Amino acid sequence: MTTTPGSSGQLEGDAAKGDAQSYIDNMARTRGYVLDYHKIMAKQDFPVLQATNGLVNAAYLDQRRLDRRTKELIFIVSLTVMRAAKGHIQSHIRVALDLGVSPEEILEAIEISLPEAGIVAFQTGFEAWREVVGADGIEPTVSVHEGGSGGNS
Repeated sequence: MTTTPGSSGQLEGDAAKGDAQSYIDNMARTRGYVLDYHKIMAKQDFPVLQATNGLVNAAYLDQRRLDRRTKELIFIVSLTVMRAAKGHIQSHIRVALDLGVSPEEILEAIEISLPEAGIVAFQTGFEAWREVVGADGIEPTVSVHEGGSGGNS
């Protein structure tokens, strides 16, 4: 392959873009999801994405003592306690469901946040769970003010 003067940077940029695309595709296959920040960092600062993903792989994705189902439940609870964005929590709920974790097991894990993090943090995870699994409730038969979901929207 020959290059003209001044064009090698473009070729390197194209190669890096291809590497970043492959990396994002592999993340999607491995995790079962990618977040918006993954997509943007792949294009804007690929080396930092690779570095942060290395930590995630070591702590979360690499098979060690805990199985993937258990790790997803822990991730769901930790994101709930941190009051992470609903979409982030939901991505882990969906992966857990794909791994065979039942909706009831996921709810029980989220409920663990109640004693230490409180009702507001619980509601964040609960609302994410409710939307993913389509859970409904029992409506009162008496007049009442609407309280809303209580979670972050």
